[in-house]
Amino acid sequence: MFDFLDAALGLNGERGPSAVTVAAISAKLKAPTGSFYHRFASRDALLAALWFKTVLAFQEGIAAALDAGDGLKAALHTPVWVREHLDEGRLLLLYHRDDFVQGDWPQSLREGLADQARRGQVRLRKFTRETFGRAGPNEIRRARFALSEVPVAAVRQYLQRREKPPPIVDELIRTTYRAIVNRP
Repeated sequence: MFDFLDAALGLNGERGPSAVTVAAISAKLKAPTGSFYHRFASRDALLAALWFKTVLAFQEGIAAALDAGDGLKAALHTPVWVREHLDEGRLLLLYHRDDFVQGDWPQSLREGLADQARRGQVRLRKFTRETFGRAGPNEIRRARFALSEVPVAAVRQYLQRREKPPPIVDELIRTTYRAIVNRP
């Protein structure tokens, strides 16, 4: 059986979203174009499915860390995950979902993304309250910066070069996280 999602992921990892075409995917798999359309209604449908699958896989580790009350582990999840999933990291952290899907997202994926976003907001607010004593706009801003923005910024240059982030990235994230949350 042809793995169209893996082929699309590989093409994106090599040359970015514009390289992910039905023809390129079919050529990479040596599969007839018709077999692509048998499984997916369009390129957008395939890329939406790939984006959603990648988002869920990435956020799983962050969610588990936050559910366990470990914000530092949540922040460090980004470089750890990127080292193990370089192509997925490039897809998720170098591009925006609109780089992949220009049309409407399938209803089931729109609902899935909305549900995932809601659950993420609940976790963020809980972490913020537990860490900073309240979940006002400034505290949420600090939490988002420590958990997401710093780690993504720290790995982005390595993703652009198709390199795994070195261990010093973890040290820098750890130091920044501790400075923001005022914890040893």
